[in-house]
Amino acid sequence: MEPYHWALLFAAFLLGGLVGFGLVRWRDQVHLRGGRERAKQLLDEARLQGDQLRKQAEIDGANDVLQKREAFTREQEQVRNELREQERRLDKREDSLEQQQQGLQKRERVLERDQRRLSERRGEVEKRAQDVEQTLAQQTAKLHEISHLSRDQAEALLMERLERELADRLAQRLHRHEEELKATAEERGRRVLATAIHRYAAEHTADTTVSTVDIPSDDMKGRIIGREGRNIRTFEKCTGVDVIVDDTPGVVIVSAFDNIRRETARLALIKLIQDGRIHPSRIEEVVAETQAELEKHILEVGRAAVQEADILPLHDKIVVLLGRLKFRTSYSQNVLQHSLEVAHLTGMMAGELGLDSRLARRCGLLHDVGKAADHEMEGGHPKIGAELARRYGETSPEVLHAIAGHHDDVTVDHVYTVLVAAADAISASRPGARRETLEKYVKRLEELEAVAQGFPGVDQAYAIQAGREIRVIANASQTSDADAIKVCHDIARAIEEQLNYPGEIKVTVVRETRAVEFAR
Repeated sequence: MEPYHWALLFAAFLLGGLVGFGLVRWRDQVHLRGGRERAKQLLDEARLQGDQLRKQAEIDGANDVLQKREAFTREQEQVRNELREQERRLDKREDSLEQQQQGLQKRERVLERDQRRLSERRGEVEKRAQDVEQTLAQQTAKLHEISHLSRDQAEALLMERLERELADRLAQRLHRHEEELKATAEERGRRVLATAIHRYAAEHTADTTVSTVDIPSDDMKGRIIGREGRNIRTFEKCTGVDVIVDDTPGVVIVSAFDNIRRETARLALIKLIQDGRIHPSRIEEVVAETQAELEKHILEVGRAAVQEADILPLHDKIVVLLGRLKFRTSYSQNVLQHSLEVAHLTGMMAGELGLDSRLARRCGLLHDVGKAADHEMEGGHPKIGAELARRYGETSPEVLHAIAGHHDDVTVDHVYTVLVAAADAISASRPGARRETLEKYVKRLEELEAVAQGFPGVDQAYAIQAGREIRVIANASQTSDADAIKVCHDIARAIEEQLNYPGEIKVTVVRETRAVEFAR
């Protein structure tokens, strides 16, 4: 390109830049003028709004001051009213206090006047009393002079006459009431006993002192006996029973008077026969395991008995004793079944009489609990049972007395003891309750009475409590108190030597002189 052209192009560029710069500068001035006008307009509007807000604030402030002034005025008026009301109440209370003070002053004046009157009357009464005493003394002296008796003699004579008249009337009334009570009580007792017996009936099965264990074959007998009898000796030593292996086919007999040991031995022998391993160490292991299982079973049996009797919970030791009664017999009668029957009968009789049936059942269930430990402790089962029940938390005096006194070992102080004794007699005398036959039972009682009547100085002897006690009536003119003690001891020794009997027999010798008279 030629230099001329370059000069024209440069001049055009320069001219375009000047023109563009001028236009930009003009635009900026136009915008500046518009912004100033807009700012002025906004400033005017802001001033106008500020004036309006100031005026509104002045108006609101004036209204607020006016409201507060009115509220303050109302509060002042309320305070003035309250002060006026308090002032009125104080005036009224002051008037009331003045009236009360006037009333008190009036009462004081009345009391002073009454006190003066009472003082005057007291003086008059004291004077009259003195006059009466003097008159009585004069009359008494005159009576003594007429009757020729002193004061003490007259009082003694009067008291003697009154006592004689009252004794006659009291004796007649007591005799009449006693006859009425006897007739009523006898009729009521028969009805209660009959109702209880009809309402309750239980089956009885006599227990035996032997148990039989079935064996699969007679070859098992040799394994039970063991080499040179070591197995059977170990078994008998661990269980405390007698194992009888005879010619009876298919059975082995376990014999013991302790039913718990017998049951333990029976169950252990069944386990050994089923297991097939019969040797001394295995026998000891199985017997120990069976004893633990039987102790658990005894506890469950006791709890079932408590639940069946429907009584309050008992101590676990007492529950165990009840469970042990399942394996205890009395005249071949199961003691636990007997105790449950006595509990139900006692509860029914108590219900008929309007007494506490649950307490009566508790007394009946626990009455023979001492039989579970009578082989381990000294004394009869009533005393042992009461001691064990007291030891294990039984606090009811009715229950403790029923346990200790159901065989008339103590003086009967509670009606529940009488009910338990009656239910005990009913349960023991029911047909089938005990294996002993009537002839054998009567014969044993006659032998017991014959032994006692064979001693000198004995008038009568009576076997009571199913042969568990003998009452001996000694002749008071032929025996002294020392002789009665000796006769009692001799009778007890003679019974031990001449008779066979289960348990123990109580010997009671009675020596007394009676005087009976009726005032009609």
